Amino acid sequence: MRRIVLRQEGGIALLATLLLGVTGCGSPAAFKVSEACGTKVDPDLIGQLLPRGEELKTKDTFSEPKQPRCEFEVDGQDRVGLRGDVVEPFIKPLKVNERTMRRLGNPKPADVGDGATISDHAAMAVQACTYKGEKSQYVLVIDGVEDPEDTAERRRILEQFLRSQLPVAMEAEGCRP
Repeated sequence: MRRIVLRQEGGIALLATLLLGVTGCGSPAAFKVSEACGTKVDPDLIGQLLPRGEELKTKDTFSEPKQPRCEFEVDGQDRVGLRGDVVEPFIKPLKVNERTMRRLGNPKPADVGDGATISDHAAMAVQACTYKGEKSQYVLVIDGVEDPEDTAERRRILEQFLRSQLPVAMEAEGCRP
């Protein structure tokens, strides 16, 4: 039987609703997560990017306004990170993180938001927005992704996840396009 645990870190509660699929035999089913970092996520997409296991913990890590952060821990190991940032319009997040994305494997541009990069194990998207009346940008990053095993499939799902999650995360943070 799979056990799912939610935990609070740093006094900030992570609102997470987890739907559990029960399997009979064979490998565990994908985890179904419908909220992370205080925002809704597509349970089918994020579930495909998480490793299979018996226990999932989601934890809020150093979140503050303009910087939601959470980690997915599977069977006691930190596996996948999800971060959002509201940044100044002159910052070039894709350029700043170019070396990191190269290290994460074969980065390629993607047509998401105002620009995106998909690597073998991470993805990042940027979208111009207005935050509290000021021109800004929202940056969404997911990293530490090892699943699915097929790299082309993983990259395809990462792009779908960015496309789906970027507007939801921006709205939740109050960063209007």
